[in-house]
Amino acid sequence: MTESTPTPSPRFDTLPLDPKLLRAVADQGYATMTPIQAKAIPIVLSGKDVMGAAQTGTGKTAAFSIPLLQRMLKHENASMSPARHPVRALVLAPTRELADQVANNVKAYAKHTQLRVACVFGGIDMKPQTLQLKAGVEVLIATPGRLLDHIEAKNAVLNHVEYVVLDEADRMLDIGFLPDLQRILSYLPKTRQTLLFSATFSPEIKKLAQSYLQEPELVEVARPNATASTVEQRFFSVDDDDKRAAVKQLLRQREITQSIVFVNSKLGAARLARAFERDGLKTAALHGDKSQDERLKSLEAFKRGEVELLVATDVAARGLDIADLPAVFNFDVPFNAEDYVHRIGRTGRAGASGLAFTLVTKADARLVGEIEKLIKRKLDLEPIELEGERRRFDRSDRGERGERSDRGERGGDRGGDREDRGERRDFRREREDRRDEAYGPHASAPRAPQRQAYDPLFDKPYEVSERAEAPSWEKGGAQAPRSGLSANIKPKKKVAALFGAKKPPVTADSES
Repeated sequence: MTESTPTPSPRFDTLPLDPKLLRAVADQGYATMTPIQAKAIPIVLSGKDVMGAAQTGTGKTAAFSIPLLQRMLKHENASMSPARHPVRALVLAPTRELADQVANNVKAYAKHTQLRVACVFGGIDMKPQTLQLKAGVEVLIATPGRLLDHIEAKNAVLNHVEYVVLDEADRMLDIGFLPDLQRILSYLPKTRQTLLFSATFSPEIKKLAQSYLQEPELVEVARPNATASTVEQRFFSVDDDDKRAAVKQLLRQREITQSIVFVNSKLGAARLARAFERDGLKTAALHGDKSQDERLKSLEAFKRGEVELLVATDVAARGLDIADLPAVFNFDVPFNAEDYVHRIGRTGRAGASGLAFTLVTKADARLVGEIEKLIKRKLDLEPIELEGERRRFDRSDRGERGERSDRGERGGDRGGDREDRGERRDFRREREDRRDEAYGPHASAPRAPQRQAYDPLFDKPYEVSERAEAPSWEKGGAQAPRSGLSANIKPKKKVAALFGAKKPPVTADSES
């Protein structure tokens, strides 16, 4: 029986594309199309609406941007007038990083044309974006919130939009962008071509497509919510206190030079990045509390290889295209099972191989079960044997610290205390980290009430003085009671007549 030869991937030069676009594609090093590109590009060129589903990292950006640029070349002109460069294609993305990446790709594909490309997103000043919009652009890539700001400020006019792309639409719904999407789409002309691309399709996405797409062509090149076959997925059973040691050991054993470490919280990302930095690893943090400028600088340093570990929340789970990223760590199992697909999609991109390690604790059983249901695969938890002793100042080792203190290890050799002093400094740093987690950064933990100094005058018990006079009612010279009244009732004082006192009645005794 003869083996069937695999069908060769179609080439870009077989498409009816302008030589300017083919030249730009060749400059990017692309010769053959990915499955999503081979299926979607001809449909987009025909003018039909498209719902595209493909696993992350398969080239969805080129699948919609190249055919849209081809269709917009009829409007290409070299005029300096902003009126000759209205917004004709609008691309909406859920995160700033994804919007910036899509814009860079579109600019690369359009660099030999006269079409102008702009990108607007939040977290930075609006003035440079406003100047760019006022000068005129044909392709606008934006996040929904910042685009609404420009629409309300009358910086962006969308009356001439002919093409709309909703990229990572499921993520936009997850983070609550549906009202913003509905407002933006209400500003657009009714007659337009709408493309919806996403790595996953949920029932909500299908409802959105029914509302805003007209007889769309469904393009699926992989089972929904499937993970890339080029990624090796490993799940390790560990304790919370062993996670950092497990990451360092896997980096060392697999000789991994760069990796993204995903966590579930912004505070956790900041604390873990500081901890890895103290361990001697070049680390950067990426989360929502950082400014856009800081986030872009961290990403650029990571892409240049200046940073070994990028500790990030799920803002980095979608859209980040980092060439030849060898591995991804799920330091925390994601709360949303679909985020697992996107996280591990940062590695093993464009056919390359990758590693995805997930650290699982006993409390993560339900979350792992949801991942199994999503990817329809049984996950095997492996134990991991940690080499050497775990860091001595973990929470589980507090009792051991007390025993060392009792044995007097720290006071044995005063000349050789440098190592121990370093350990105490590390312990103080971890104690500050725990304080930051409980009370917020730059906050002081509540102090125990201090005992006041002893004062002999105020603290001694009361003693009766020998010189103290007895109360008037106990004195021997007290007046006798009148008219049978108690001795404790004082007699009325005599008041001078000048102040309105009444004269006492005249009696026989007074006359005598």
